[in-house]
Amino acid sequence: MTAYDPQNIFAKILRGELPCEKIYEDEATIVIMDIMPRTTGHALVIPKAPSRNVLDIAPADLAACVATVQRIAKAGMKAFGADGMTVQHFVEGAGGQVVFHTHWHVLPRFEGVALRPHTGEMAPADEIRAAADKLRAALSGA
Repeated sequence: MTAYDPQNIFAKILRGELPCEKIYEDEATIVIMDIMPRTTGHALVIPKAPSRNVLDIAPADLAACVATVQRIAKAGMKAFGADGMTVQHFVEGAGGQVVFHTHWHVLPRFEGVALRPHTGEMAPADEIRAAADKLRAALSGA
């Protein structure tokens, strides 16, 4: 496995070098909106500690991430009236990983509605912000 690269986009976001639409943060994790969402409400759960993927993440950081994934999945169900959730974690390039900092995709799903393809095009900022506001409201119990 290749070594962790501290110049990846999520490491830069964690250091405050790049902007993000933050949903939630605790001592071990941060949740941001995916800027190329495959469905409305597509969020990313990211550990603050550096790791490449599930193969090298520290067990405590893994546990923190899974707890945050559950919290965001519950909020996504509520915020978007979803029928279900898809949680994805890709490992290495052959497994579909594109950004080599551990992260989970948390995607609200609806019966009969396929995920949008990953085109590499960013969604309009107002759409991302609106979905973020719904998730934040669900997390706060509003």
